[in-house]
Amino acid sequence: MTDRPLTLMAVHAHPDDEATGTGGVLAQYAAEGIRTVLVTCTDGGCGDGPGGVKPGDPGHDPAAVASMRRRELEASCEVLKISDLEMLDYADSGMMGWESNDAPSSFWRTPVQDGAARLAELMRHYRPDVVVTYDENGFYGHPDHIQAHRITMAALEMTELTPKVYWTTMPRSAMQRFGEIMREFHEDMPEPDPAEAAALAEIGLPDDEITTWVDTTAFSGQKFDALAAHASQGENIFFLKMGKERFGEFMGMETFVRVRDTTGAATPENDLFAGLR
Repeated sequence: MTDRPLTLMAVHAHPDDEATGTGGVLAQYAAEGIRTVLVTCTDGGCGDGPGGVKPGDPGHDPAAVASMRRRELEASCEVLKISDLEMLDYADSGMMGWESNDAPSSFWRTPVQDGAARLAELMRHYRPDVVVTYDENGFYGHPDHIQAHRITMAALEMTELTPKVYWTTMPRSAMQRFGEIMREFHEDMPEPDPAEAAALAEIGLPDDEITTWVDTTAFSGQKFDALAAHASQGENIFFLKMGKERFGEFMGMETFVRVRDTTGAATPENDLFAGLR
């Protein structure tokens, strides 16, 4: 047996993504003594600036926003007790269809093999037992999430490592409840048009296709505080409007699809490290 600690590596696109989808598992496994490594691919420069100034508006300075968001990310990592933060520092590509997608320095325009080679070096260094990232659609179609998926899967092919690999997801039943909660907080929110409603209905997976359900309710307070550390983006983080108690009820269960495994652990499972300890 090696004395190397069990290691979880989460590969995310932007500062704040680590808290939304994996804040619970990062906090829980850190508390269990597992090494937690966060790789954040972009600088978050397409986020809101001070005072809520939006990308493309006068006074929005992507470099200043990136610096601010790095400080917030470091604060989030402190809350979640993340062992190691690695930043690839690619330029934030913005939402799909934005002009920033086409900037030569954007993550979206970066050749997959280039990003994968850098990530593969980190994988060889940390030797993760579990790797978590997004599915091929980046969960909801964000270009940087899609690119994070691509470089993660390509990086795994470049190494000799055989970690368990997971993609984040949400059960469709929870997505339906999320829509109901959003309408509760925004009574004047219009019903989505049929095309938008159809697209929303495809987000996540049917409950019976989800392989891994990790109950992190005991760490939902830390997860909430980690999200709150990204204060500059608060207008865009709907979950913070719920308050801690409602947040814990809705966001306590984190769900994943296991896409690679050499342990033979049965599914559905309730532990990303099932079969490894």
